Amino acid sequence: MIVAYWILAGLLALFFLYSGGVKIVRSADQLRPMMGWVDAVPLALVRIIGVLEVLAALGLVLPPLTGIAPGLALAAAIGLAVLQLAAIGVHLRRGEAKLIGLNLVLVAIIAVTIWLATVWL
Repeated sequence: MIVAYWILAGLLALFFLYSGGVKIVRSADQLRPMMGWVDAVPLALVRIIGVLEVLAALGLVLPPLTGIAPGLALAAAIGLAVLQLAAIGVHLRRGEAKLIGLNLVLVAIIAVTIWLATVWL
């Protein structure tokens, strides 16, 4: 179970470090081709989402790695699941049902990671 956690948590951490980092450093014009929804929300919210993604990515890896408050990995995974479910809602409200495939895959991977993260409780 621990090896499976590290594989999934590592993949998720890399994905969300990149995704969050992009949201933090790129302008709205640079984000628009990748994420059409950036025009529907204030840029500050896009930045906050980016920071949350980076923090959650770190939360998946650092607490279990250091042994300090490893239960935070579970909280980070739950936070990412909530974020992805909200993203699905945004896509559906915008009539972009075709774009939720990645979100659904991420939710499934995160759900397994949540289950695996209970090893540290």
